[in-house]
Amino acid sequence: MTATDPALTALAQGWCALSLLHGRIEAHIERALQAWHDLSVREYSLLDVLSRQHDGEGGHLQMKQVADAVVLSQSATTRLVTRLEDRGLLTRYLCPTDRRGIYTNVTEAGLKLLEEARPTNEAALREALDEAARNPELAPLVKAVETLGGPV
Repeated sequence: MTATDPALTALAQGWCALSLLHGRIEAHIERALQAWHDLSVREYSLLDVLSRQHDGEGGHLQMKQVADAVVLSQSATTRLVTRLEDRGLLTRYLCPTDRRGIYTNVTEAGLKLLEEARPTNEAALREALDEAARNPELAPLVKAVETLGGPV
């Protein structure tokens, strides 16, 4: 393959379209969450991921797993956790079976804010997808997103 190979060009164009769609959606959701709930997309995602933890085996995520889930480095995730902890939305505690491990849980205030923000997130996502669907280059990607159903 060379840099002028049509397949590579199509692949690069597809990646650019996907990146554009992601950027537009994230920016739209960010504005809505900030305006209505004083939350960033990353903060919302972190609260959402952590709210799904449970007390059963494997129910709590290690920081690396959390970082992977919210697509941030471990250090950025730690800073994000600290900011939300300072706001009273998260708490940290030592793992009962491994004193080196630290778990993070969403507080009642964090769960309340997440539940209030969830409809805003969903509405902003729908608006962003509807707007993108009007762009012929993005419409196939929107259709693909809409047909995805399960967890990744």
